[in-house]
Amino acid sequence: MRSRRWFRVAAGGVAGLLAGVGLAIPAGPASAANPIITSIYTADPAPLVVGNTMYIYAGRDEAPTGDNNFRMREWHVLSSTDANTWTHHGARASIATFPWAGADAWASEVEPRNGKYYWYTSVNGRGAGWMDIGVAVGDSPLGPFTDAKGGPLISDSTPNSSGLNIDPTVFVDDDGQAYIYWGGYWGARAARLKSNMIELDGPVVTPSGLSNFWEAPWMFKRNGLYYMMYAANDTNGCVTSSSYACQRYATATNPMGPWTHRGIVLGQVSSTTNHAGVVELNGQWYMVYHTANAPGGGNFRRSVAVDRLYFNADGTMQRVVQTSTGPGPGPGPGPGGPPAGTNLATSATASTSYVSAWESIAALNNGGVPANSADKSNLAYGNWPEQGTQWVEYTWPSARTLNRIATYWFDDDQGIDLPASCQVQYWTGSAYANVPGQSSCGVAGNTYNVTTFNSVNTTRLRLNITSRSGFSTGLLEWLAYQP
Repeated sequence: MRSRRWFRVAAGGVAGLLAGVGLAIPAGPASAANPIITSIYTADPAPLVVGNTMYIYAGRDEAPTGDNNFRMREWHVLSSTDANTWTHHGARASIATFPWAGADAWASEVEPRNGKYYWYTSVNGRGAGWMDIGVAVGDSPLGPFTDAKGGPLISDSTPNSSGLNIDPTVFVDDDGQAYIYWGGYWGARAARLKSNMIELDGPVVTPSGLSNFWEAPWMFKRNGLYYMMYAANDTNGCVTSSSYACQRYATATNPMGPWTHRGIVLGQVSSTTNHAGVVELNGQWYMVYHTANAPGGGNFRRSVAVDRLYFNADGTMQRVVQTSTGPGPGPGPGPGGPPAGTNLATSATASTSYVSAWESIAALNNGGVPANSADKSNLAYGNWPEQGTQWVEYTWPSARTLNRIATYWFDDDQGIDLPASCQVQYWTGSAYANVPGQSSCGVAGNTYNVTTFNSVNTTRLRLNITSRSGFSTGLLEWLAYQP
């Protein structure tokens, strides 16, 4: 949340909020597009992957139209096994979960430890000061959750606490040490947690290197590198107005920093606040964030969205592309990557109309799994400086029956770009012909584009690739499937 526009709730308002804590929202399927749920307004999403399931913990916005205040009193949970189709499990915690709290079910995050699930929340306590961080605990990702401590974990009375104690992010490292980051009003804070997950283990410190930090930290680890993502509201490439926010990120080799700022990973969204989390599900990384894009939405009636996130070979993050369609079905349970099925490309001989001297036709069927369209770690096919239509081809020693392909395009952000179009053809025995019943030949980057067609029996399959004006084209993988 952006605290610049937050307001305290008057005593009478608190009573009204608490009176409605028990209201039930029916659970059930949620939208498969962005926003992923429109039956209620949701905000400040925190993703968690357990096995092959992603859970999203989000606060519920309840401000009526025209009320320019954050009216929030409960947290809801959604889940998915493919980041595309979501189940809404309803409210799983509320202000009433904490007897010592008075209002404001703001940003939260759940972290597993020792068979338990600890839900760290931003709430308005009844004691001195404003916002506190509480902890609830449950035996499963869906609870039930109960107050784990009987009072705040962090409050204004905590030495060196933030100017606004909100937006906790908790991380347990490989060695078992747990860490908590939090803060608003430009006041990032960090501390170690004891193994019981409900007590600080040492002093609160002010991390260094989080350039332009405003609020909403999110911490995770990938390939031995620590990542800290957070909301910033500067106009130095971040947002058009400081009333809005983007998501910047930094990396470190130690969970307590110092941090090195790396850039922007999520640009300005349609709501003034910008709160996001990052998680990996079945080999694919995702950005979970909120916008004001649900019907009737606004700055106090927000909605959760999910899109794919990609990393460069050096570990830096590509800026997330915000979509209204959502990420589409992700890889199923398992190592992730190519679409399921029997890929016959690995037994074929690849050829082409042209390949650049420094690229390789072997990239097409060497079994590599690209991390993104710029990933050349498993070789790349490219036909620079040729433009217009070029082709790649598979030849088998005897006829094969085929009914779909999957293409992973190469884009080096230089002379090779995503194609304008493509067409699949097969060898009839005397000439090439377009495959019958071909679906749209996808040209999206950073993903496998699946093209289907009526089954053909052939010894050769060709893919004609037409470039965009001024560019050449390339491929990282080209898969060919039997029915």
